[in-house]
Amino acid sequence: MDKILIAFALAILMSACSSVTVRTDQLSKNREPPNFQKRYNYYWWGLKGGHAVNVRLECQGKPVEQMQSLYTTSDWLLGLVTVGIYLPRTARIWCMEENNA
Repeated sequence: MDKILIAFALAILMSACSSVTVRTDQLSKNREPPNFQKRYNYYWWGLKGGHAVNVRLECQGKPVEQMQSLYTTSDWLLGLVTVGIYLPRTARIWCMEENNA
């Protein structure tokens, strides 16, 4: 029975992803496709590889609606295969439409 519980716990942990979402208003997360999405490379368990995204440039002067840093399942798998030597994260940005600004 213990082996089944351990296998179940590992399956849940392996399928997990995490994200940090920042919105400029009090509304719920935007589920539409983002205006910008890019995977950034980090190395040595995230200790090397600082990245910055210029949201003004990516939104071409439009206000930013939502930003998200995401650790997807594929990011996790790449980190697992390389034992954390390569550990990518994905950044997403949603820009406000002209009529909503």
